Amino acid sequence: MSQSTLRKAVVLVSGGMDSAVTIALAREQGYQVHALSVAYGQRHNSELAASDRVAKMLGAVEHKTVGIDLRSIGGSALTADIDVPLDTVDSSDIPVTYVPARNTIMLSIALGWAEVLGSSDIWCGVNAVDYSGYPDCRPAFIEAFEALANVATKAGVEGAGIRIHAPLMRMSKADIAREGQRLGVDFSATVSCYQADDDGRACGHCDACRLRAQGFREAGLVDPTRYV
Repeated sequence: MSQSTLRKAVVLVSGGMDSAVTIALAREQGYQVHALSVAYGQRHNSELAASDRVAKMLGAVEHKTVGIDLRSIGGSALTADIDVPLDTVDSSDIPVTYVPARNTIMLSIALGWAEVLGSSDIWCGVNAVDYSGYPDCRPAFIEAFEALANVATKAGVEGAGIRIHAPLMRMSKADIAREGQRLGVDFSATVSCYQADDDGRACGHCDACRLRAQGFREAGLVDPTRYV
């Protein structure tokens, strides 16, 4: 099937393992991937370079990066001068690495681009199993945003409607690692660390690093992460 006959999908890409597997799944299901990243003022800019690598590696027809300055409002260890917690134990509290309204903002940008492209499908790699406890990574959020999209847009009111795909929602990090292996994802191209250096090397101590390492370990796979 040629690229011109595939269904178009906007896929949010962060540069991490989850969004890489999400692109691969969208491609497997017959979508022409238009990859979208958001430069929101995050402290780990190497994730944007990883996003570009991953999008190209997995066959996206284009990769767009949209800039928005969330540092101007702060409120997160990823967008303000707040230390990233290291080697912390699990807690029921929402951690300081939560970026206020980030997924709402990213999905809104993806929604706008999908309308421009004539796409009814938006894909994202949110996960509610092995994650940091963010409220905008839960099924209720995705369901609510899809409902919003279908009453707030021309595509929703007059067109075919908007679907939000979150294929990793109920998968563990080990499941995601195994799925990536099945799909041929090169995880060495990805960056997951909250405070990776300019070369994409990870700290090994933040929540994202620990969850990733645990996932690969439980999957019985080698984690290709490079550490500082």
